[in-house]
Amino acid sequence: METWQNWSGKLQATPAAIHHLRSEEDAAALAQRAADEGITVRATGAGHSHAPLVPTDGVIVDTSGLAGVISTDPDTRRAQVWAGTPIHALGRPLHQAGMALVNQGDIDRQSIGGAVATGTHGTGLALPSLSAMVTGARIATAAGELVDCSAGDDAELYQASRIGLGALGIVTRLELQLRDAYRLRQAGWTEPLDDLLSDLDRHANDHRHFEFFWFPTADMVVAKVTDETDDAAEYPVAEEGSRCAWSYEVLPNHRSWLHTEMEYSVPFEQGPDCLLAIRELLRSRFPEMGWPVEYRTLAADDVWLSTAYDRPTVTISLHVDAGEDEHPLFEACEEVFVEFDGRPHWGKVHHRSGAELAALHPRWSDWWRVRDRVDPGGAFLNEHLRAARDGDDAG
Repeated sequence: METWQNWSGKLQATPAAIHHLRSEEDAAALAQRAADEGITVRATGAGHSHAPLVPTDGVIVDTSGLAGVISTDPDTRRAQVWAGTPIHALGRPLHQAGMALVNQGDIDRQSIGGAVATGTHGTGLALPSLSAMVTGARIATAAGELVDCSAGDDAELYQASRIGLGALGIVTRLELQLRDAYRLRQAGWTEPLDDLLSDLDRHANDHRHFEFFWFPTADMVVAKVTDETDDAAEYPVAEEGSRCAWSYEVLPNHRSWLHTEMEYSVPFEQGPDCLLAIRELLRSRFPEMGWPVEYRTLAADDVWLSTAYDRPTVTISLHVDAGEDEHPLFEACEEVFVEFDGRPHWGKVHHRSGAELAALHPRWSDWWRVRDRVDPGGAFLNEHLRAARDGDDAG
């Protein structure tokens, strides 16, 4: 039997089978067989999630064979893409069509389907997550059908699918709202955390992108701002620091170190106080913590399970080497995030129960109602998701 593991190697599973998709017809047939035979099916892209969304003793579906740009529409600035496409493989073909993603994160190794399913995002006070850029999806459902959904066609399924956690069926393709291709100039600096916090609002409001990494042992931050520019691209593109090129060349960074991650989203106005509370915790209980803490902003949106649903947001992320035990640090930090009305990232480590998640997400019951409509037998629910549904600890 084959063994599956996620990107960091922290999560592992020995499923009954690993099925490699290469067509939508295959996805539909597999989904129907799973429903008929009571088999659990979980889809995976790049395996970049730190939450146990994929592990199952049923069938793990590798979607990497469904990759590439299907079509682009210059009039609407939209594109249809296969869900298994790595984000890094979207930049060049979209650019050749004169378009680009509105935003993306600083890692582009994930599949677009997996990134959307978990609400993955970049940074920018006016910029939402990748999920908010989805205008349509095609899903292989438990009925063995390929169902298209959008705001005008099964709108509730569309809303649920924008962060679907792989629980609605096998998403085979996505339609994305894009924009004209654009260039970015990025600059960075280092300063003490307290100095940066005193000027935080100006940085966030004055720049398209703003983020920083705080290094606890030094109490210093490495900050960077990124803005649109008409300047010509400068090649070769610098790996770090000041650089200027097309958006898909500037926004991502190479992150090769294997780690486990926790990220929480808190209301924008509470971001600085939450970070200071994390600083106090680390000073008192984890003074040796050397990994940086990441601070980003995220625009409010209307995606049902979004961590930025109906509120401008700050995201705070902690990292631990994949070979270390993250539980003491993460559990302690999670207590702080709870005090600040934090919502956990769906693709990162968390230990919130289903009842707690329901209290944090106003459309929780709507999402489950739609999910259960298209998969009444629970073919696309693994242990982690069943625990969330039943109100148990989903961590």
